Amino acid sequence: MIYAPSAVAQTITTAKTIANGDKETWEEWTIEAIPAYNLKRGPAPGKLFHDRGRGNGYVLTYGGKRFYFSGDTEGVKEMRALKKIDVAFVCMNLPYTMPPDEAADAVKAFHPKIVIPYHYRGSDLSEFKKGLEGTDIEVRLLDWYPK
Repeated sequence: MIYAPSAVAQTITTAKTIANGDKETWEEWTIEAIPAYNLKRGPAPGKLFHDRGRGNGYVLTYGGKRFYFSGDTEGVKEMRALKKIDVAFVCMNLPYTMPPDEAADAVKAFHPKIVIPYHYRGSDLSEFKKGLEGTDIEVRLLDWYPK
């Protein structure tokens, strides 16, 4: 089963639409659509790269474990309000999402056990890691962009 926001589901005929705030169950998985959007970044004054209501991040729950995938977003209130996240995959890719220091600040707000940056090409991950020092959040860095 493919779940996607409306903008994507329109182009993939086999996808089921899931909107911000929706919750679905598929077999033993629970899928929650978390709003993903920009607060201040966009291609021009008054325009945002990702408007509120258009895109999703997701919390997937399986076997009692909760995984968060941020989607293209800044550190929005819905992300900051998450609870009991075991593993978070958080993007930080300017100009479209947020810089590492803002990502670290948002992650501290919902305090996952483990965080894995993704969609970070060109970002200084040491800045992200430094921003989480002193917390008990484990930062795992993966090489998503092999040379």
